[in-house]
Amino acid sequence: MDPGAAELYDQALLGILQHAGNVQDFLRVLFGFLYRKTDFYRLLRHPSDRMGFPPGAAQALVLQVFKTFDEMARQDDEKRRKELEEKVRKKEEKEATAAAAELEPVPAPVQEVEIDSTTDSDRPRGPLGPQGTVQEAARSSEEAELPGAPAAVPEAPRGPLVLPGGQEQFQRNPDSYNGAVRENYTWSQDYTDLELKVPVPQHVVKGRQVSVALSSSFIRVAVLEAGGEHVLVEGKLTHKINTESSLWSLEPGKCILVSLSKVGEYWWSAILEGEEHIDINQINKERSMATVGEEEHAVLDRLTFDYRQKLQGKPQSHELKVHEMLKKGWDAEGSPFRGQRFDPAMFNISPGAVQF
Repeated sequence: MDPGAAELYDQALLGILQHAGNVQDFLRVLFGFLYRKTDFYRLLRHPSDRMGFPPGAAQALVLQVFKTFDEMARQDDEKRRKELEEKVRKKEEKEATAAAAELEPVPAPVQEVEIDSTTDSDRPRGPLGPQGTVQEAARSSEEAELPGAPAAVPEAPRGPLVLPGGQEQFQRNPDSYNGAVRENYTWSQDYTDLELKVPVPQHVVKGRQVSVALSSSFIRVAVLEAGGEHVLVEGKLTHKINTESSLWSLEPGKCILVSLSKVGEYWWSAILEGEEHIDINQINKERSMATVGEEEHAVLDRLTFDYRQKLQGKPQSHELKVHEMLKKGWDAEGSPFRGQRFDPAMFNISPGAVQF
């Protein structure tokens, strides 16, 4: 379903849901429409029938659609759970790193080496020098400083990521949910934001070892090595981003997290121009509750509250609002009910009588 069309349907369906007052009546409206205006409930009993469904087909169709969105909801829950665990773990690691930085390193004791005038030819051969005072470790250190010794090789980022075989596998991984795994990074997205995870070498533990440059249509991620910058991700973005709302952080020794805020609410098929595109028809294009606006949230919360109140035989929100107004005048001067206990059962209040 096209995201723009989904937005149009959301507004219409939200209006129906608000008017129906609860989810059960909302479903009655939808299935009542199918009953009255379509052949959804009509059975194909003869080969000559041109309208309707085979027995059990309509029910199976409803169950299939329900399971599809139920699975999406479970994946959303799992993603949120892992994100919460990740935040807790990062906080613990940050606190542990800060505590370790406060500890002063204890210098190793210096062992005095007694040197005599014996020539090399007179000294005993073996792992120890004269009087057993010169250790093999010292000689190994000297050998490491010889001109011909190989220089230390800077640690490379953890190997290139293994590319799975398709979007179905990407969807199973929270790091590539609604996104993909690429050679040097993984990316995921929801309706408003994208997140990149770029692996780094284990020795990259401080922010000053990282360089991240962002503009509205460009990204560059690099780590600073002894020999200069090592670029991990660089290129022109396929769509524009809002740099004021975008940010990055370092998970020491593991990866750079880059959160990009979309300028428009639409789904991306790739992060960089020139790289392989994903099929956005295979991703979960439904908006999660996290992306629903405050006004829509308020309506849905009220409808959920009303439904629970109705099941328990308690006043719904529109009734409670009127009750509060009536209580103010119940015992007022000149009220025929003054001195009597307030009785909400005396009033029958329809949802349409109250404006929220």
